[in-house]
Formats: sequence, structure tokens, C-alpha cells
Amino acid sequence: MASKAVLKVLVVEDSRVTLKAICNYLERMDIQPLTAVTGKEALDIYRRERPDIILLDGRLPDIDGFEVAQEIRSMEKKKDWTAIIFLTSMTKDEDLARGIEAGGDDYLIKPISQIVLQAKVNAMRRLVEMQRSLIELTYKLNQANKELQLLSATDGLTGLSNRRMYDELSLREWRRCERAKKPVSLVMVDVDHFKLYNDHYGHQAGDECLKAVSTQMRRAAPRASDVVARYGGEEFVFALGETDMAGAKWVANHLRQRIADLKMPHLASPLQYVTVSCGVASVIPGDNLSLEILLQSADYALYQAKEQGRNRVVGAEYGQVNKEIA
Repeated sequence: MASKAVLKVLVVEDSRVTLKAICNYLERMDIQPLTAVTGKEALDIYRRERPDIILLDGRLPDIDGFEVAQEIRSMEKKKDWTAIIFLTSMTKDEDLARGIEAGGDDYLIKPISQIVLQAKVNAMRRLVEMQRSLIELTYKLNQANKELQLLSATDGLTGLSNRRMYDELSLREWRRCERAKKPVSLVMVDVDHFKLYNDHYGHQAGDECLKAVSTQMRRAAPRASDVVARYGGEEFVFALGETDMAGAKWVANHLRQRIADLKMPHLASPLQYVTVSCGVASVIPGDNLSLEILLQSADYALYQAKEQGRNRVVGAEYGQVNKEIA
């Protein structure tokens, strides 16, 4: 929102003479006014146009001007603010105070002076521009905060969720499935002989390898609710809600085949290509069960997959753990 944006001024006045005079003054200020002669017209124009400033007669033929101001304030949204200047021939302090209490910001005594009108409209223009700047700044801050939150939740190399975000999202899935009495499955994924890959091809090539694996991770679990994260180093993890052991093994094998099909050379590996091993564990969440034990069980299954020759998927029952897993 630029500060030079067109200013919308609504003039609500049932006296045609006064209305014409005010409109002439505004046009000399390069402001094209909106006009209404009744309270109902004023409210209709407000709903449609959302003017920045309203010059509002306190006495109207249908709805009292004070009631119009109150209705406008009730319709304003959080980010909205319309400056309301009452036009009045009433000079008693009580009447002027009533206008402020009804939602007015200022007042002009009739007959309207061009100099005073110009000064007060310019003052309100500055407030309107400050409000626009504040809204723009708030929007930019909100966008920046969203970007910071995304960065803090994302692994910088692969673009997948990081360990912290995995912990949050997987726990959310656990609780959701606990309420629904549906299974949760975890798939731990490890790039086979990755240290040898780094030693042979260098760390830059190792980073490219991890990026390629992460791309296939995303494609292997396309549901919006599936949690796909880099757990650390060359380890990745799926958290799959409403997925049993058979379904999780299918996802793991789908990923394993995708990686194998890339045919990324890995001459330091006995398998000659980049491959992954996967450990799977599944359970229906409930009392005396925990996500942490499920993760340990998936890690145990991963250990078994590596022990059995790698490039394979192995499942483990919930509660199967091995404290000696490296």
C-alpha cells in the first residue's frame, strides 16, 4: 500500500447547499468525494467502498448520524480504520462529547470553513497514511516470521523437515491416530555405505547424493499428512499416519526401488550403486505406548536390514529394540 494511494472521502450531508460547498472544497484538494444524503445511503457506500474519511452530518433525515457512526465502527474489521469527522451546528460540550463517544474522531462546526476543513482533512490524511504504512509493515513482518518459521523447521541441505519439525509433526500424527484408533508407522531410512561414498567422491558429491535421496523420499510419500524428514546425517524418516505395517513396507520398498533405479554410481560399495536400507515399525497408539519406543523399534529394524546385507526393507514389532545399535 503506497502512501500516495487515492484518498476516499465520503460526505454525508442532507443539505444540498452544504454538500455542494464541501464537495467543491474537496475537489480543490484534488479529492473526488463520495456523497450520501441519508444514513442508509452512507452505510451502503461504506460497505461497498470502505472510505478512508467520512464527513458525517450529526442530524440526518432517516438515521441519526451518531447511530451511523456506531454502525460503521461495528462493521470495521481489525485492520480497518475510518476517520469520522462530525459536521454539526451543535456547540454544546455534551453534544460534541456524544459524537466522540459514538465513534467520531473530530468535528467541524457549521458553516464549514474551507481553511479548517482542509486542515482537518489533511490531518486525517496523515493518520490514514500512517495506518496504511502500519498495515504494510505488519504484513511484511508476518511474511518474514513465516519465512523464519519455515527456515527453522527445514533442513538446509535437502529442504525436508528437520529433526525438530519431525518431532513436532510425528507427535501430532501419533495423537491424531490415537484419537481415531488407527495405526502409525515409522520408516527409518539409511543411505548404504555413505561414509565410503563421501570418502571416495568427496563431500560435495555426498551432498548431491543426499539431495537426490530426499527428492525420492518426497515422491514416495505424496500424502499431505505424511511426515518426511532428514533425521540426521544420511538418515531419513517417514512418519505415516493411518498406515499399517504392510502399507509402510510398501512405501519403504517403493522408495528403495526408486533409489536403485537412479543407478547413481557408488564404486566404494559392494553393491556398486547408491542404495538405501529401511527399517519399519507400526502400532496403534494407546495407553502405555509411546512414539519414542516406536522409533527405537524402527531403528532396530533398520539395524537388522543393514546386518542382513543392506538394500532391503525389514520390519520389527513394536517394543523390539537393541541398545547396541550404532
